Amino acid sequence: MGKVVLVTGVARQLGGRFVRRIQRDPQVDRVIAVDAVPPGHHLGGADFVQADIRQPAIARVLAEYNVDTVVHMDVTGTPLGSGGRTTLKETNVIGTMQLLGACQKSPSIKRLVVKSSTNVYGSAPRDPAVFTETTPPKSLPSGGFAKDTVEVEGYVRGFARRRPDVAVCVLRFANILGPSADSPLASYFSLPVLPTVLGYDPRLQFVHEDDVIEVLRIASHEPTRGTLNSGTFNIAGDGVLLLSQCARRLGRPTVPLLMPAVSWLGSMVRTLGVTDFSPEQLRLLTHGRVVSTHQMRETLGYRAKYTTMETFADFARSRGPGLLPPEALAGAIDRIAALPVPVPGGGHPPTQSAN
Repeated sequence: MGKVVLVTGVARQLGGRFVRRIQRDPQVDRVIAVDAVPPGHHLGGADFVQADIRQPAIARVLAEYNVDTVVHMDVTGTPLGSGGRTTLKETNVIGTMQLLGACQKSPSIKRLVVKSSTNVYGSAPRDPAVFTETTPPKSLPSGGFAKDTVEVEGYVRGFARRRPDVAVCVLRFANILGPSADSPLASYFSLPVLPTVLGYDPRLQFVHEDDVIEVLRIASHEPTRGTLNSGTFNIAGDGVLLLSQCARRLGRPTVPLLMPAVSWLGSMVRTLGVTDFSPEQLRLLTHGRVVSTHQMRETLGYRAKYTTMETFADFARSRGPGLLPPEALAGAIDRIAALPVPVPGGGHPPTQSAN
């Protein structure tokens, strides 16, 4: 008998895409899609089970379907529907605890894949230039989604010690972008004008949603020859972009502000529900974050199809031109450069010799 894969967080676009993709794998016989709310998109031939992973009922789902592989995608920084920060934290942390408790008691579970984030490293002024999977953060995240991911990974490590017979894979994704990206950073880049921190131009990394789906698929199966898909892996596209480069590619003007003003603005836009300009996102947009993907390539055996620049270009195309489209801005600069230079007293501007 082939694999029975249970996927959490399927009401989100990314979870729905993974469910539809994993069904096409010949090793998979059945996919159980779980979420607290019915998805608004098609799940193919998967069996949808409406269940809240924060409740003990998730254990009955694992037992009823004799699940052997769990792909936990319901760890996210964006509330679903009208849910607020409290509900989101409960789903991330309490939901993970309940799910791991159910997996621990299930004799059929053989593999666990957890969607995590590079937010576990935090963002601080004294951070190393590049984080590896074993680099400890200089300052542990104190709140928000970053703190959730730290707690989630702590529970996952405890589960791995208690169930050494289960292959556990933790995937730390960089900022996920793409045409259908739904994240706080995607909302920030969709603003008509981008507030930035005066004096800072952070380095950023992105991973394309197509690469996210493929890495999750690889992690949910037995490793291919010469690779290992148990452990913790940073997942990101090659290269980095500065925040100023991102703004130019989007055609969005920036407004550099002092740190207190940016914090106040973040509180205001959160209150208005425009975007989740959280303190952790503010730290990212101040100090940035870059991770090493050596283990992803050499151990997991995966090379991202999209670089950071290509990922952002695909995202930018889906958002349409900003107030300052790069082509229009370049054309204006060319027209200004072609204007004649006025010379005091009239006449023509002096020419210079080749020397």
